[in-house]
Amino acid sequence: MNRLRQMSIFAHIVEAGSISAAADTLELSKSVVSQHLKALETELGLTLLKRTTRRQALTEAGRSFYSRCKDLNCIIDSAWAEAQELVAEPTGRVRITAPNALMETLITPIIGDLMQQYPRLEPELISSDQHIDFYEHDIDLAIRVGPSKSSNLKQRRLGQFRDVLCGEASLVSSTALDDLNYISNHWQGRQIHHVFTSKKEANQEYRKEARCMTNSFHSSLSLVTQGAGIGLVPDFYLPLVSPKLVPVLPNHHLPPNSIYALNPFSQSVPMSVNVCIKAIEEQLVMLV
Repeated sequence: MNRLRQMSIFAHIVEAGSISAAADTLELSKSVVSQHLKALETELGLTLLKRTTRRQALTEAGRSFYSRCKDLNCIIDSAWAEAQELVAEPTGRVRITAPNALMETLITPIIGDLMQQYPRLEPELISSDQHIDFYEHDIDLAIRVGPSKSSNLKQRRLGQFRDVLCGEASLVSSTALDDLNYISNHWQGRQIHHVFTSKKEANQEYRKEARCMTNSFHSSLSLVTQGAGIGLVPDFYLPLVSPKLVPVLPNHHLPPNSIYALNPFSQSVPMSVNVCIKAIEEQLVMLV
């Protein structure tokens, strides 16, 4: 047990930058922290830190040993946080961003339920079909389609949905597919290429240059609803627009899209964020 404590204190010394600063962080005397470090180095038979009156630096052995001690502290912090969550209640602000379609149909109802369940939870919801910057907008949680390329964000796959190529019912029934205008979302670009699969029929490839492109799901949806063309509608959104909009190829399907939860927290994720992630994941499982 004493060995684990010494390893933890050593990691704090490295991260604090000095024995004095670590002592302040740990609320211990400088002499106690120094004794723990000395005992650890003696037991290992290694010098972990080169120290002068002005600075400290890790030795090569110390650098390697510190990486393990840091992991130990992370495990301790995570275990402590998880235990506290069992008796704690999520409180405070949690700022969430999601695409418009997901926010309207999935996120908002879930957050409404959580607000009733946890009176001290203070959600801030930002609907955007653009990937807004986490740090510029102080985002705690983003629900996005597809994985993130950023190594600075934690991500977790929550579930999936399929886009459905839809059009206004009378337009679809009276017009050949190749003659229908395509309304695209900004992330699709102008040159559209879809490959539809079917269990009963041959796969079908579709190529088209979009006549109109928007940066908002609701703008695209409005144009499609007016009969200006066809476009993608998430399957979870279809109940809101049926029977006015119908699938163009009802027996064919596009590949599924994965939904991810992203957060910027390097260690323990706040309980308010975890509660939201779990609730969204549970709802997605029910939709599949």
